[in-house]
Amino acid sequence: MDFTLFIKESFTGSLNSIITMAKIVIPLMVVMEILKDSNILEKVAEKLSPIAKFLNISNEAVFPLVIGLIFGLAYGAGIIIESAEEYNLGKKDLYILMIFLVACHAVIEDTLLFVAVGANLWFLLTVRLIVAIIITRMASRVLNKMEFLGNIDKI
Repeated sequence: MDFTLFIKESFTGSLNSIITMAKIVIPLMVVMEILKDSNILEKVAEKLSPIAKFLNISNEAVFPLVIGLIFGLAYGAGIIIESAEEYNLGKKDLYILMIFLVACHAVIEDTLLFVAVGANLWFLLTVRLIVAIIITRMASRVLNKMEFLGNIDKI
């Protein structure tokens, strides 16, 4: 294979991949800003308070969890830091948030990117959520025991 043809095909393939990603990411970012400015995301977080009870976190921790779940760690980190300062989130809430988001972040964005390259949408989404929930629930139980024993500050 000719080297210039290889470079040309590599460049074209990479450019097509970038364009495909931009078609997914840019509209999501616009929608995210609209939802944020209209306070719809906060209302959604309020409706999801049963999640807070299930994961053993405060209601204030649900909003950053939803943001990180839907839009990813880059934006979620800013919201988590802001929420931690504004609502004085405890260490346990922050640990549980981070554990969940490490296992399952940017559900819409990442899933759509993988679907664009051929992954099964429902299988990917289901597996990611189930694994994140199991890991987070187990971590929540451990952190509750540590908090009960007064050892959570030692982490």
